[in-house]
Amino acid sequence: MSTMTTRAPGPTTDRTGFAADFLGPEVHVPLLDPSIADDAVAWEGGDMIPYTHFSLSLSRSRRFARWVAWNIDGSCLKRLSRATGSFTKDPRLPESVQTGNELYAGNRLDRGHLARRADLLWGAMQEATQANLDSFYYTNISPQMDDFNQSAKNGLWGRLENAVFDDVDVDDLRVSVLGGPVFRADDRMYRGTALPREYWKVVVFLEAGVLKSRAFLLSQELDQLRALPDLDEFRVYQIGLPDLEPRTQLHFDQRLHDADLPPTATQRGLEARTPLETPADITW
Repeated sequence: MSTMTTRAPGPTTDRTGFAADFLGPEVHVPLLDPSIADDAVAWEGGDMIPYTHFSLSLSRSRRFARWVAWNIDGSCLKRLSRATGSFTKDPRLPESVQTGNELYAGNRLDRGHLARRADLLWGAMQEATQANLDSFYYTNISPQMDDFNQSAKNGLWGRLENAVFDDVDVDDLRVSVLGGPVFRADDRMYRGTALPREYWKVVVFLEAGVLKSRAFLLSQELDQLRALPDLDEFRVYQIGLPDLEPRTQLHFDQRLHDADLPPTATQRGLEARTPLETPADITW
């Protein structure tokens, strides 16, 4: 686990953030339900906080992002070492609305990137380097068990973005992803912080000029913090946006709904679904 630092990971110059028109057809970030709109940390008259190649909306009460949206240009990805980045709070925002190292020290919790670090490292080297540094802000981090990406059905959750490139002829090798935690009233409290036990992603891409969106949910069992025996604690499901919206209190663009699978294909109702075992189980 990387050590925490209070040093800002890069210059706080203007960032353009998530590009809605990255794929051609505009893909807008989700809207907060009116019932939670006042919980968002304000940024320049709105709730969307920009970084390099991604943007997010931060919950003031939960001190984690409600959603993160990022762009991936698979044609010019760079390889940069994790050692070049350090976890730190975003100096542009009040420390009181960010969860830092105080949650992660001395336990099995990892600092997990919401917008996957490797997805952001594209463009000119200076741009990719800044994206790498930006990815380590605690606003893009959430608590995950230390074997989260490895154990989740053999790492399927961490490989969803790779899977779309492997299995689909993606137009221009460009993908946009939306993702974040699910906040529930009964989330377990730990060190004064409610720990999300579910996460979601929506992968958006063009295939032969047709816009497609595919939604996924990961359920995470956190009882291992009590040193219980290892269990099959991670399950990944393919779901529909109509199921995701009430779970997250987010409203997704109608264009994404139109690009989603029909409800019959996603077996509405989580109890009716079979967890994904491998990327071959995904319906792209």
